[in-house]
Amino acid sequence: MADPVQSPLDVERIVALDELPEWLEQQRWYASKSRSVTGVEVVESAVLREDPILLLALVQSRFATGTHELYQLLPGPGTFDALADPSQSLELLWRIERVEAIDTAQGRFAFERADGFTEVREGAPARLMGVEQSNTSVVFDDRVVLKMFRKLEPGINPELEMLRFLTEHGFESIAPLQGWYEYEGQALSATLGVAQTFLPGATDGWELALDQIASSPDPFLDRLGRLGAITAEMHNVLASDASDPAFSPEEPSQEALSLLTATVDEDIERVFVRLPDDGRVADIAGRGQDVRERLAARAQIGVGGRVIRTHGDYHLGQTLATSGGWVIIDFEGEPARPLHERRQKRSPLRDVASMLRSFAYTTSAVEIQRGGKAPEGYEQRARERFLEQYFEHVDSTLLPTGEAQVASLLSIFELEKAIYELRYELDNRPDWVPIPVAGIKRLLEAE
Repeated sequence: MADPVQSPLDVERIVALDELPEWLEQQRWYASKSRSVTGVEVVESAVLREDPILLLALVQSRFATGTHELYQLLPGPGTFDALADPSQSLELLWRIERVEAIDTAQGRFAFERADGFTEVREGAPARLMGVEQSNTSVVFDDRVVLKMFRKLEPGINPELEMLRFLTEHGFESIAPLQGWYEYEGQALSATLGVAQTFLPGATDGWELALDQIASSPDPFLDRLGRLGAITAEMHNVLASDASDPAFSPEEPSQEALSLLTATVDEDIERVFVRLPDDGRVADIAGRGQDVRERLAARAQIGVGGRVIRTHGDYHLGQTLATSGGWVIIDFEGEPARPLHERRQKRSPLRDVASMLRSFAYTTSAVEIQRGGKAPEGYEQRARERFLEQYFEHVDSTLLPTGEAQVASLLSIFELEKAIYELRYELDNRPDWVPIPVAGIKRLLEAE
């Protein structure tokens, strides 16, 4: 049942809005690190609790260029965001449980629960989950995790869309959806957050790799084979409903591949121009044109298969190892990309390429972060084990016809990812630069 319609709330009664721009710029989930906020506007708000007061607010930041961004906050007495005490977000979870709504003068905050919702007792312990860069997740009683999307865009968030679809179509290798909340207004509709089952005892796939590559390399290869099979099953399910326009498989276009290769070509040109005079990039220094020619040659082989909805940001850090097997998480795609791009259909091989690049990173990170050493040739063995099981289980109609076409398209996606990695590492982690360099070199030398 909806609460009574509320008049627009003056958030400035409890916080000083003139101090909000500086505070916003200091938050880890603030997206525009290189830009200063010139002003803020509370575009919508609702009361979650009266005493002490707790609000749910949508705040728009403005920039000197005339552009703006929208953020979700939970203001309380004297604080722009009450989640320094994570238990405050229980107010959101309880409304999801009760399937409530809050009507405002401009729209509605709606809270929905999924089948099998797990109730959380009053006073249950709550804690923030890790150090996230773009969202805030709170774990309640080690049973439910609520993810609040901080930077908002109009439309359904892929995290909610994908979880609902995969749940409805019987894919079990996910953390079950518990519920969600959203805003529907005159000028904006957006997903605000999702609740999922928390899986205690699960191990992050990246951490598991770092632990086992040096100590138990062969058993971990078996695990990666099972991950390949589960990845194929995920893609099969995502391609299984031709009646749903948002998920129905489509024929790929040569134009889309041309656009992708043109974008990668531009990235290659930009990155290779600024390569430092450094031994860590010696294997690819001066070879920008070679990379571009190899990219063009592979693109000419053509496209095939199908484009479908994909994970969009697939790597070992987006997996959990549980007693029941692998679980795939975080379906919102790359947060830095616009929402409409994250919802685009792509070849499933783009997810595969991203995971293969993750193997390159973990194999090197064993030494960088743990002081260990991966067995000789381990990355290649990991690739082979994952791909063997993936190709055995995936619906072959989703892939191009013929090994040459599959290999060419896969290498284009790997090159796209490796160039992105090179740009990122040059700017942020110079010690990690050899990892994408080795990947680019391998792609140059491959037949």
